[in-house]
Amino acid sequence: MSATSSGEAYLKARAEGRGALVGYLPVGFPTVDGSIDAMKAICDGVDGQGVDLVEIGAPYSDPMMDGVTIQHAATRAIERGVRTADVMKAVEAVANHGTQAVVMTYWALVDAYGVERYARDLANAGGSGLITPDLVPDEAEEWIAASDQHGLDRIFLIAPSSTDDRLAMTTAAARGWVYTTAVMGVTGARAQASVAAPELVARARKVTDLPLGVGLGVSNGDQAAQVCSYADGAIVGSALVNCLLENERTGSNDLTKLRELASDLAAGVRRRG
Repeated sequence: MSATSSGEAYLKARAEGRGALVGYLPVGFPTVDGSIDAMKAICDGVDGQGVDLVEIGAPYSDPMMDGVTIQHAATRAIERGVRTADVMKAVEAVANHGTQAVVMTYWALVDAYGVERYARDLANAGGSGLITPDLVPDEAEEWIAASDQHGLDRIFLIAPSSTDDRLAMTTAAARGWVYTTAVMGVTGARAQASVAAPELVARARKVTDLPLGVGLGVSNGDQAAQVCSYADGAIVGSALVNCLLENERTGSNDLTKLRELASDLAAGVRRRG
């Protein structure tokens, strides 16, 4: 199965006069099948209004970017034996559900699996590409070759600390879209969106035409609307994972709150601030 660029989710949203919504959930929490059910739930939302693109998290034992919420879920998934094969299973399930999927993974997991093998299996599962938070383009020669061979997106990260030269180099190496980190530090839902994000997006627009998705901190529809007033999409992770953590605390498998949050966020990107 050939992969389709995840940038198309952004372009489709742009054609509809709105921002795109990217939703992150890790594989294996609360279980592999339970995480896949949750991914399908954020795609559907309430009455079919959910995320445009699923960011599937590959749990890792030493994450540098993930906040407490995502670390907790990832730790539980690793304790329960989640494997890269489960990541591919989730990708295939989301793709078959009708929504594009990208994988967010730390590079050690890809390297251990085999770069070409990972790219091949991801493309065969219907995945669109990788978000690689700890891989920079000038160290990504093997991944660039494998992603070219299998038609996969390379979603690199830019941050407020990125120099103009680094912005130009990173966005030139990217394909599909660019992950714009709105704040310095780890992930986590925040009461207010980053004030540094609009400036970073404006700087990036000077060097690339690729869609720019802003992540780290978005937790509700109002913040999603604010982000999409200047960026092409809002990326939401911790707020969604919190719904599953609440289920763990209460012993529930009800995904109603998760669906409702996805729909609130989806309504937000349609308001665009």
